[in-house]
Amino acid sequence: MPNVVFVLPDGESKEVSVLKNASAMSGAVQSGVSGILAECGGACACATCHVYVDPSCENLLPPVGDLESELLEAVAAERKPNSRLSCQIKVTPELDGRLVLHVPDRQS
Repeated sequence: MPNVVFVLPDGESKEVSVLKNASAMSGAVQSGVSGILAECGGACACATCHVYVDPSCENLLPPVGDLESELLEAVAAERKPNSRLSCQIKVTPELDGRLVLHVPDRQS
């Protein structure tokens, strides 16, 4: 299983294993990553799985889709150019150990 690093608002890092081709959000929820609420369960309907993609790995992900971009307009924490919804980040073997996601200080 590929590993993804979540950096919490206090600076603590948590490395989690994610099923191949599952979302980063599902791995965060299953591993108990604090700050990823995922109220809609990954249906891209709530924006409570907002993360900031580390600048070192932004180029590893496909561009933000239209629906994701629309939902990012309603996030509780500041929307930044590297904002993504973790439910829309598909974790592939190529991302193993390379993807770093920063959890914002609030989701709602």
